[in-house]
Amino acid sequence: MKIGPFKTIALVGRNNSPSAGKLLVALAEHLTQRGFQIVFEAETARENGLHSYPAFTPAEIGSRADVAVVLGGDGTMLGIGRQLAPYRTPLIGVNHGRFGFITDIEIADMNQLPQMLLGSYEREERSLVEARIMRNGTQIYHAQAFNDVVVNRSGFSGMTELRVSVDDNFMSDQRSDGLIVATPTGSTAYALSSNGPLLHPQLQGIVLVPIAPHALSNRPIVLPDTCRIAIQIIGGRDVNVNFDMQSFTALQLKDTIEVQRSRYTVPFLHPIGYSYYRTLRKKLHWNEHSSLGGEKPG
Repeated sequence: MKIGPFKTIALVGRNNSPSAGKLLVALAEHLTQRGFQIVFEAETARENGLHSYPAFTPAEIGSRADVAVVLGGDGTMLGIGRQLAPYRTPLIGVNHGRFGFITDIEIADMNQLPQMLLGSYEREERSLVEARIMRNGTQIYHAQAFNDVVVNRSGFSGMTELRVSVDDNFMSDQRSDGLIVATPTGSTAYALSSNGPLLHPQLQGIVLVPIAPHALSNRPIVLPDTCRIAIQIIGGRDVNVNFDMQSFTALQLKDTIEVQRSRYTVPFLHPIGYSYYRTLRKKLHWNEHSSLGGEKPG
């Protein structure tokens, strides 16, 4: 894996934002002037009408680019992160979305990018999970997830009934609206809105968070990421499973979703001085109404 300074930079952007194209062109021109070779992710180039630079597929980015700069929201980062995970291509996230937990550089701070691309950055590894759907002993679907695997009911059906096992040990049967299996990165997504705990990105764990459980004693639990989790559908209608919000919907009774840590990790690069706790304060609005006097630390 290239660790910088980098030479060939892939730019990836949101495809549904009118302003994304202009920002991507401005960024490409700025980096080209600094001596970097710029390529665009093919779908980004097509959707934004960008034809002045080479266009690479994700596989070509993985094999030929040194780093990918992602301009968009967390969803954009999740999508390209899953595709580049097998290549261990480092990612830098510039927030052009609404929340920005993992696209942590603001548009106004893009002037930090050249120094990062020259090797001045902080690096961390983010884990993924992989899941497969088993039916009658046969795998019918397989996917990677950066944030979470979510088993839930459709909006018009009743509760689901799920049987959960860990490493072939029965854990529980639960009636609920569903179950979230989240990575530490995903602990600030759907799992958080379902009262799950925050997991530091470097924690080697996987969290199970029930969605609106029938029994209030059914609480979130953090498991080691070395375990294998099996979720069998034992009751309910129209049960869905989502992988980072990418849906596979045709589940049947006795189908089993097996989840475990992926063999891949994704390198994230941050500006020097990056703090995960600063991100939490900013995105979750901690200390906004603090009664403590004095100046707040940075």
